[in-house]
Formats: sequence, structure tokens, C-alpha cells
Amino acid sequence: MEPVKRFTTLDSFRGVCALLVVFYHLHVVGSFTEMPFFRRVDILLNFFFVLSGFVLAHSYGMKLRLGFKDFFISRFFRLYPLHLTMLLVFIAFELVRWAAYNKGFNLNNVPFTGLFAPAEILPNLLLLQAWTTLTETMSFNYPSWSISIEFYIYMLFGVVCIFSMRNRFLLAACISVIAFVLIFTENEPLVWRAMLGLSCFFAGNITYLVYRLIRDRFVPVQWSMTVLECLLMFATYWLIMNDFEDRSPIASLMFCLLVLVFAFEGGLVSALLKTGLFTLLGKLSYSIYMTHASLLFCLSTVFIVAQKLTGRDMAPMIEGQRYMDTGSLLINNGFVVVVTLAALGLAALAHTYIEMKGVALGKRVINASRRKALVSKAAIPG
Repeated sequence: MEPVKRFTTLDSFRGVCALLVVFYHLHVVGSFTEMPFFRRVDILLNFFFVLSGFVLAHSYGMKLRLGFKDFFISRFFRLYPLHLTMLLVFIAFELVRWAAYNKGFNLNNVPFTGLFAPAEILPNLLLLQAWTTLTETMSFNYPSWSISIEFYIYMLFGVVCIFSMRNRFLLAACISVIAFVLIFTENEPLVWRAMLGLSCFFAGNITYLVYRLIRDRFVPVQWSMTVLECLLMFATYWLIMNDFEDRSPIASLMFCLLVLVFAFEGGLVSALLKTGLFTLLGKLSYSIYMTHASLLFCLSTVFIVAQKLTGRDMAPMIEGQRYMDTGSLLINNGFVVVVTLAALGLAALAHTYIEMKGVALGKRVINASRRKALVSKAAIPG
């Protein structure tokens, strides 16, 4: 069996984007995270979906037979343990806020209301919060909305892979094209985040097919690949910084090209992304993405409490968004650096003790299921 290649450069890209999402959600007065670039990187969520589609097509899409049960177990234990942990963490936060509220200490808003209403717990448990207009997409651990979308797209992908090799990629192309057309024509039958995920993920599947078709015929030349990689990085920056009609779907298509080019790992930008710090970010990317909101929630609460105790405006509301402010621009920027390091440390702990433990548990469940199937088969008279 052909060994599964790991796309180190693309993993690093995922890690860098996860860190940019942290900066996007971190609001500190006058810090570098308030620069226009960091305020607009939400478009990179399209990249996450495209990359997921590419990677899953690589890991599972080329298998002649995909066991849906094993696939489901693998994906479930890859995503759900950390999601559940962070949901419980946010519920615990609300319990603490509720206790403080009953003591007459109001922190921001009334506990267990709005995005944190008890009615939102079940949709989050079922990872349905981002799929309907009846639920709060950004409830509790708000970054998990994209995991909600990805989880059920994974299941659809698993169903698609039941078909023949030719038909599965034909179906992927149909799903992606139809979703893109509906987005372009503003006729989305589902909530826009679901349509975004469907269009980008299955476009990532097709991007992988293109990669498979040309990889043995294409010999990367370092200087030309470096130029192409730099051009794509500049194009990504331009897309982030500019508004225009149909920006999101156009960005998704551009991200397909970016993933395709960087999959060859042929230029100097790719070489840089394969160095220590970037590979670490890639390794921790899922944990960075899923845990950072809890850290920012805690820090914001600390600043709110400090504001109430000192009377200083340390947690101002600016254009409807809660900010943190020490009163010094220099200290604020240093604080951002400390928060970044803390986010990486928290992610490292979550990766080691939750994320990887979940993956290992999933493998044990799959192996136990296979052993049970073999025993049952052997017990049948031949």
C-alpha cells in the first residue's frame, strides 16, 4: 500500500491561519492586532474548508473501499473530545458568572442568556449549532461553528466515498459547483456558512484530484515555484485587504490554487514553512483554534472585574466589541505577545492530553470493532 504522504507545508499554513484567527478575536486597544490586516482575516475560514477537503481526499478519497463505520469513528474521535471539553468549559464559566450574578456582581451580561442560553447546549452537543436559523451559530465556544459545519460535511464525504472512484469525484464536483452557483446567485437553500463549507470542502476534493493528475508529470523548479508562491501570498494579502463583489467565493477558488501549488512544496516559502516554529503551529492548529476563545473569555473577564474594582476604563466597549486596555500602548502590545504565548501553551496541553488522547481512543475503538468482527466471522460455520 502506498504510504500516506503528509503535506507539512499545508499543515504549517493551517497553523499560521489558526494563529491569525486568535489575533482576529483578540481585541486590545492600540495593539498591532488592531491593524487592518488582522481585522479582516476572517476570509481565511474559506481556506480551512478547502484545505480540509484536500487533506481528506488524500487520506481517504483514493481508497477503493472506505469503511464508513471506521471513517465515522476516526473523524468523531478526532474532533469531538476537544469540542466537548471546551463546551463544558464554557458551561462552567456560565455557572461561575451565575454565582457571581446572584451575589450582585454582574459580568458583562446576564448568565445563561443569549449565546449562552441553556437551549443552545443540545445543538452544540450534536454539533448542529451552525446548520440552522433556529440556533445561535456562535453560541458557547464560538470557533466551534466551523467544526459543526465540517463534521457533517465529513459524513457526507464518507457517503460520497462509498461510490466508485470516478463517481465520487464527479459527485464532489457537482456538490461544489452547485454550492458555488447558489452562493454567486444568492439563492442559498441552507445558511450561508453551510453553503460556504460545502462549496469549499468539495472544491478541495477536486483540487486534490488535479494534484494527483499532474504530480507525476510536473517537476517543480525551485526559482519558478518560489516566484509562484510569492505571487500567491501577495494575492492572498490583496484578497484580505480589499472588498469587492463575490469576494468570498472568489477567494475560495484562489485558495484552491494556493493549496495546489503549495502541495508540491517546491519553493523557498514552502521551505520556510517546513521549519520548526511553523511545523509546531501546524501540529497545534486544531487545539489553537478550539481553545483560544476560552483564554480570551477569561482575560476579558479579568479586565471587566479590574475595571469595576479600580474605576479605570480597562474593558471599554468600542463599536459593540469588548476591548482590553492596560492604559499603555507599549504594555498593551507586550500583553498581546504574552497572550499569544499563553494560547500556544494552552493549545499544547489540549493537544497532548485531549486531542491526541481522543485520536488514540478512536484507534482503539476501531481496532476493537475489527477484532469483534473477525471473531464473529470465525464463529460462523464454514
